[in-house]
Amino acid sequence: MNTRFTGIELGPPIEVFALQKAFVDDTYENKVNLTIGAYRTNEGKPWVLPVVRKVEKSLAADDLQNHEYLPVLGLEAFSEAATSMLLGATSPVIAQGRAFGIQSLSGTGALRVAAEFFSRILHYDTFYYSKPSWENHRLVFTNGGFKNAREYTYWDEKTHNIDLEGMLRDLRDAPKNAVIILHSCAHNPTGCDPTPEQWTKIADVIQEKQLFPLFDSAYQGFASGDLDKDAYAVRMFAERGIEFICTQSFAKNFGLYNERVGNIVFVLADTKEIVQIKSQLTLIIRGMYSNPPNHGARIVATVLRNPELFEEWKDHIRTMSSRIKQMRVGLHHRLLNVGTPGRWDHIIQQIGMFSYTGLTEKQVQHLRDHYHIYMLRSGRINMCGLNENNLDYVANAINETIKLFPEAQNDCTC
Repeated sequence: MNTRFTGIELGPPIEVFALQKAFVDDTYENKVNLTIGAYRTNEGKPWVLPVVRKVEKSLAADDLQNHEYLPVLGLEAFSEAATSMLLGATSPVIAQGRAFGIQSLSGTGALRVAAEFFSRILHYDTFYYSKPSWENHRLVFTNGGFKNAREYTYWDEKTHNIDLEGMLRDLRDAPKNAVIILHSCAHNPTGCDPTPEQWTKIADVIQEKQLFPLFDSAYQGFASGDLDKDAYAVRMFAERGIEFICTQSFAKNFGLYNERVGNIVFVLADTKEIVQIKSQLTLIIRGMYSNPPNHGARIVATVLRNPELFEEWKDHIRTMSSRIKQMRVGLHHRLLNVGTPGRWDHIIQQIGMFSYTGLTEKQVQHLRDHYHIYMLRSGRINMCGLNENNLDYVANAINETIKLFPEAQNDCTC
């Protein structure tokens, strides 16, 4: 029988979620999941931050809490606290009223609102994302109305580090008003961030060519354990008077993955257009999802605005970032101990949740088929999926796989 839906093509699977399902369905006892970007404890379990549990209990016991709609632009106490966390409590742009934030549906929702604002209100039609980048950047921006999607050079496969000259060359060739998506810290998927000196060169080209930077900040505090260090690039751009938008996610650093807590920060050269900008954002959000959820945003606002809870939370992010660093050291040490071909220093030089291992698709497939170790076909692994119980198993599997397929062995000289 014919239906109006006859002929719809089957969409391609989303790799990370398809692999997650395959892992869950796998009955092998020693299987290892290095795919989806979520923190895990040393026991391989999800971790609800103790400070989050504490605030949730207090909110549940508060009879003044209700389930009324939030304003279209979200919970103001949350957005103000999140913006201050990003730019710094003593930031001149905040003091001058040139920065504001609005609540969004985590980082992805923030990117989607920003994309539509760029394309429909500012009439920008070209955006650049790093090669490689988080796979959702392209989809979100094209769905948001952009016609021209372009990549800028970022990863050097030979050195397993940033190809800065290639990146700067591509940015110099970008047209005026092109939107440049930058990862503020813990670049996904490579784990390689520019140094302060490299960020200065990037900012120079963006100013010279009149490009529009959009920072994707998904890991502030989670990457290094230091909120200020992880916000270096964003704050440097603000100090230089560069206008930009930054999308914030609180999925990783608060462990609020399914609460969809995000913020969109605008940093402007002048305050005179703020009312107009907010009015257009209100219409975009009203026609997209109407208004954001309350629970997660109120948790974050409560923690960020309470000095005692804030310090407790900072201790939690140090715990998470420290465990990730320990897993980097542990994997690196074991790979060297078993004589794995190639150089592996990039694993301990990278930062954040992910490591771009340099493994090929063939090697990745072999690891999955023969050892039940799941990772993206690019060779990106989530370091949080490693723990003291599986490090030896993973290192030995990588070693044996690379020796079996020596034609693609890691020859990094970084």
